[in-house]
Amino acid sequence: MEDNPVDQAYLRAHPEHLPTFLTHQRIRETPVGGGSVSTASRLTLDDGTSLFAKTWSAGKPPEGFFEAEANGLRWLAEAGAPTPELLVALPQMIALEWIDSAPATARGAERLGRALAALHDTPAETFGAPWDGFIGPLPLDNTPHPGPWPTWFAERRLLPYLKASTENGALTPPDAALVDRILDKLAHTPGGEPPSRTHGDLWPGNIMWAADDQPYLIDPAAQGAHRETDLANLHLFGGAPHLDRILAAYQEAHPLTEGWRARIPLHQLHLLLVHTAAFGAGYRDAVVTAASGALQAF
Repeated sequence: MEDNPVDQAYLRAHPEHLPTFLTHQRIRETPVGGGSVSTASRLTLDDGTSLFAKTWSAGKPPEGFFEAEANGLRWLAEAGAPTPELLVALPQMIALEWIDSAPATARGAERLGRALAALHDTPAETFGAPWDGFIGPLPLDNTPHPGPWPTWFAERRLLPYLKASTENGALTPPDAALVDRILDKLAHTPGGEPPSRTHGDLWPGNIMWAADDQPYLIDPAAQGAHRETDLANLHLFGGAPHLDRILAAYQEAHPLTEGWRARIPLHQLHLLLVHTAAFGAGYRDAVVTAASGALQAF
């Protein structure tokens, strides 16, 4: 091992050696901004190229955490989605090609819209996925489900995080009763579209904009789901840059069903409940606002 240059070709062939190289400082490691769950760093290899690496912020990650992200990246890439190249996927870490970021452009936004349309045009066999999932730090029940979508969305994407959000005190009993009304509405809603391959956690921070106007999808919670959920999440937390251009390009390639804008709050409710379950009452108002809006969609 010591006689070999540590470059991308070597790591592709021997990904299991990366932790040892880091321990013995064979690779230069520079911390970069990470999220609330993972610690991120830039790794500089012997050939001068860089990788983006993530490890769990404290101690060992939950079993299957990084494997789920790796599976999702592979699954999206199989459908032609723009994702960074996956170089190392180990139980304790993941490493991807390094991408130099740049401000989003209108041209890049249009490319993203077309890429998402192509991704969503790729069917999934069922709702869920063939692996155990995570969304943020929380488990995501990916048990394959035949649908219909309203039943699956209520049972697997809303109810677990509603329960967690009430147990941790982030939502009050009246808040929970409001979401329960949506669960009841979904139980009496017709089926809708079949499952598409989706990113699953497509808030604007999970898009990487590169200098060549190429957008990349990162940090997926990939799953078979309703395509409108990805698009609804692009509106969260200030909205993706050039969102109108993203949606226009998407609509041109894969038109959405009538009434999709009215359903945006319904689809956003899953990710917002994940936030109250994981991070607390700071997201309560967003959940209540989305739930109130979602009731208008029925």
